[in-house]
Amino acid sequence: MKKGIHPENYRLVIFKDMSNDDMFLGRSCASTKDTMKWEDGNEYPLVKLDISSTSHPYYTGKMMLVDTAGRVDKFKKRFAKHAEIKKAAPAGSKASEPAE
Repeated sequence: MKKGIHPENYRLVIFKDMSNDDMFLGRSCASTKDTMKWEDGNEYPLVKLDISSTSHPYYTGKMMLVDTAGRVDKFKKRFAKHAEIKKAAPAGSKASEPAE
């Protein structure tokens, strides 16, 4: 391995799959402000995951829709804003140019 490019601050952290509440203990250097008490009674930093091997369709064999952050709704809101801007601008002109 190349020297000096890998982080030195690896520590034990709890990884929690937010889609099915499965947790496991591992080593990581990911920064987080959350902490949680583990089965051994010690408190460790908590890293929240959207998907892990316990919820991924490749490992489980089941398809499931995971939309924990409302990504579809966020996209529709952003797209609606762009569609409104496009409708408001006259054809053949740019929205950033002042109208004469």
